[in-house]
Amino acid sequence: MDPATESTTDTARSAWADLYLSRPFLLEVFVLSNLTFLILDVYLAHSFNDFAHWAEWIPVYFSLGGTAILALAVWQEYRRRVDQSRWMGLAVGWASILVGLAGLVWHLEGWFFESVTLKSLVYSAPFVAPLSFTGLGCLLLLNRMEDPDAPAWGQWVVFLALGGFVGNFALSLIDHAQNAFFYWTEWIPVVVSALGVGILTSIVLRRPTRQVLLAGYGILLLNVVTGLLGFGLHVAPLFQEGGLAGGLWDDLRFGAPVFAPLLFVDLAMLGTLGLWDLHAKLIDVSP
Repeated sequence: MDPATESTTDTARSAWADLYLSRPFLLEVFVLSNLTFLILDVYLAHSFNDFAHWAEWIPVYFSLGGTAILALAVWQEYRRRVDQSRWMGLAVGWASILVGLAGLVWHLEGWFFESVTLKSLVYSAPFVAPLSFTGLGCLLLLNRMEDPDAPAWGQWVVFLALGGFVGNFALSLIDHAQNAFFYWTEWIPVVVSALGVGILTSIVLRRPTRQVLLAGYGILLLNVVTGLLGFGLHVAPLFQEGGLAGGLWDDLRFGAPVFAPLLFVDLAMLGTLGLWDLHAKLIDVSP
């Protein structure tokens, strides 16, 4: 190989390696993967009532379009076209926030605002779920408005992960309250998500020590185990003889939400990214 060509190739590989190990880039990939997954997740959730209202298609179409635009933005970032990637991400981020907030109001207005009772809160559409879009939008804005080399970047990631854990705690409590916690195992996600809320709150409120960060890693790992265990428990009925409703698609729609426990894994990954950033910068400033 020509030395000049070999040097150019090595430089490109080095640039890709630096980008691949960049925490802001990993956050961008995290948002992209989540937005892609929401296509299936929202479609499955809204197919429960066969998309009774046309507005239920909005988050599905937005997830499709947002995924395409953000994938292009990530590619532009790889090509070092930072300005184009920045504006694409800002557009998707603001739109995602609006879609999430509109979905929150829509879900609450469906039943909860009419009766404002605990029963309506438990049995109405999951009001916290649309905030997934809002959280992803905030992560995109963070990646473009905050200096990634500043300690505040990791703190904001942890703060947004904390918001996700608060929502996950609410979802775990409300979803399992629908059958009055018939199985004792249904309390596990409530307790574990509460632990996640507690440790991340302590990290957000004060500068963490190494010991606190290590405790945070441990609790996030516990959330991963809980998510995988919950996923297994939710999936298991699908493979029992006869299933739940006589067909895989109907089982997915009307059975326990198959993908819900994976939110524990997802949020743990986001929290770990924030803790990793704080840990690295804590070491950098240590005497």
